[in-house]
Amino acid sequence: MAESLDPHRAESSDVDPPVQTAQPTRRRLAWLRPPVMSPDGRMTLVDHFKELRYRVILIVLLILVGMGAMAFFYQELYAFLLEPYMRAVASINASRPDQEVLVVNAGVSAPMTLAIKIVAIAGAVVTSPLWLYQVWAFLAPGLLAKEKKWAVAFIAAGVPLFLTGVGLGYWILPKGLVVLLGFTPQHSPVANMVEMVPFLNFMLQIMLVFGVAFLLPVVIVALNFAGVVTGKQLGAARSYAIVGTFVFAAVATPSTDPISMLALALPMALLYVVAEIICRGNDRRKAKRNADDELLDSSASGTPGD
Repeated sequence: MAESLDPHRAESSDVDPPVQTAQPTRRRLAWLRPPVMSPDGRMTLVDHFKELRYRVILIVLLILVGMGAMAFFYQELYAFLLEPYMRAVASINASRPDQEVLVVNAGVSAPMTLAIKIVAIAGAVVTSPLWLYQVWAFLAPGLLAKEKKWAVAFIAAGVPLFLTGVGLGYWILPKGLVVLLGFTPQHSPVANMVEMVPFLNFMLQIMLVFGVAFLLPVVIVALNFAGVVTGKQLGAARSYAIVGTFVFAAVATPSTDPISMLALALPMALLYVVAEIICRGNDRRKAKRNADDELLDSSASGTPGD
């Protein structure tokens, strides 16, 4: 009876609980979109992190799409990566037919691991123009117009040099394999067994080292344009730099054979000399421009009687 006479309790019992509405999909996915930049181009620290998150997610998605596309060409990619080894084996069989060389997959999961690795690398390489643009789009707003111009110039010079180094590493690899596998004594009952996954890692290291080494002139010229080094200083240190290229080639090449070392050190020494010539020309242009500026300043500050 007391509960039926309480008007507040009766009124509260008639009120329906609030209905939980589903959040729109557009709002749930809003964090995937880049932050809106203000008209003056300024962004807060939080907005910068949101922009970075957006670019990283986009890069991952691009590489995943590239992996899916390259999965259809796995057989061709496998044959392409195995080609240096096959050329080395053909050369060994021609000179030493008694020596046995085998390529194997060690372990049950090794073929799957190898397939994933090959497809991932190929997907990253094929989509590199797209995800490198995302990196550039994140960095470019913080650069001045002059800095953007020089950055584009250095990228335009660095990409062909890097690809040239990678191609040279791919070409020199069979010759290095012949030298390394040739240390097995003749008429030996021992067979050389090369595992595919370590061989792929070895091959990628060779190609990456050659590609990065060919970026040496780009780094030197960039330091010269920034005023860190001059062409005269590079000329004075030329002999030390050339010795340094041979030391770097001996340490950086995972094969440690003399052919790979010379194939890396000689182009690096030549590229150093080319970079020195470019830097000397840039120094002469700087000196001429400074002399012209001083002449204009002296003419502008001259007395009327002069």
